[in-house]
Amino acid sequence: MSYRIGLVGKPSVGKSTLFNAATTNDVPEGAYPFTTIDPAVGEAYVRVECAAPEFGETCTPETGFCRQGTRYVPTRLVDVAGLIPGAHEGKGLGNQFLSDLNEADVLVHVVDFSGTTDLEGEPTEGHDPRDDIEFLEAELDRWYLGVLGKAIEKFEGAYAGSEPAIEEYVATQMDAFGVSPELAKQVVLGLSLELDPATWDEADRLALARELRERTKPMVVAANKMDHPDARENWEAVTNDPDYDHLEFVPASAHAEKALESASEAGVVDYEPGSDGFEVTGEVSMEQKRGLERIREFVDEYGGTGVQAALEAALFDVLGVVPVFPGSAKGVKTDDGKVLRDCFLLPPGATVEDFAYFLHTDIGDGLLHGIDCRSNRQVGASHELDPRDVVELVTTA
Repeated sequence: MSYRIGLVGKPSVGKSTLFNAATTNDVPEGAYPFTTIDPAVGEAYVRVECAAPEFGETCTPETGFCRQGTRYVPTRLVDVAGLIPGAHEGKGLGNQFLSDLNEADVLVHVVDFSGTTDLEGEPTEGHDPRDDIEFLEAELDRWYLGVLGKAIEKFEGAYAGSEPAIEEYVATQMDAFGVSPELAKQVVLGLSLELDPATWDEADRLALARELRERTKPMVVAANKMDHPDARENWEAVTNDPDYDHLEFVPASAHAEKALESASEAGVVDYEPGSDGFEVTGEVSMEQKRGLERIREFVDEYGGTGVQAALEAALFDVLGVVPVFPGSAKGVKTDDGKVLRDCFLLPPGATVEDFAYFLHTDIGDGLLHGIDCRSNRQVGASHELDPRDVVELVTTA
């Protein structure tokens, strides 16, 4: 579980409901601020088409599970609490919120697209979801700006003529965000700024903070409560607004996903998480039937409830994570007969050598080459892996 998805959002938008629907955890849910106080961490799954059928085999996963040719690969989901205006100044649960947030590789911002909660999560009508998106991005930008300011202060306070380049100071101060000197320099030059903070005005600093934040805390917006009558109009307004072209939006109903999973556990419906349909298999009351039909209309229109889709958009579309299956000398079987027992999620651009070191330092140190198990072709250590590759690692380890 090398990736952590952070669920963020103001109070009362259905964030905890989405978390519970995506994991086996059961955190408190409620329409009041700070239902979640401490961050809840759970095991969620992203779907990957299993490679075993291509080899005429049935997989035997030891992590996650497989259903009807779809592997459910585990990842970490963190329900982060404390987002209100002023969080970057420590308001609400601000300091804890920012600390917990920094543990996430990618964010899913749960936004109430029904417009029935204001910026602090209180009931209202006609609220514009764009206000929520803007205030989260502004909070994060101000957070980054504060840390960037400390880097600039240290640069300016250093002994004249002996200090390292500004990108070194920025990277040192923002190391927890994953900012390297190379990234810092690239962003500064990409904004047509000089590598001298004395030439930057406040707008330049904020633009730099924003770009670093977008690079290191990428985000997907889960447009929750899309089954509400007012949500469709908001969806059209927001997704057609060019100011939000930098974000990916996924229509979602956490309530529908939770209801289907509960009905599935009760034997009332046949449903797989993330599926674009379900079948009623048990006895239901008229009220339950009407409820399921409303859910069916939503699922038919949007191709699912959006809960799984939001997590997968975060990892695969935004981060570009590459799922890879480790093969063996027997193709896909281990010596004890296990078939594709693992599926690992690797960073974009990962090579055979990266895969080897991901598994174990000794494997990486002793790597000779890889073998593409589909073509039985030898591939070098620098060969870049594609999604769903099945690779045997030949090593002296």
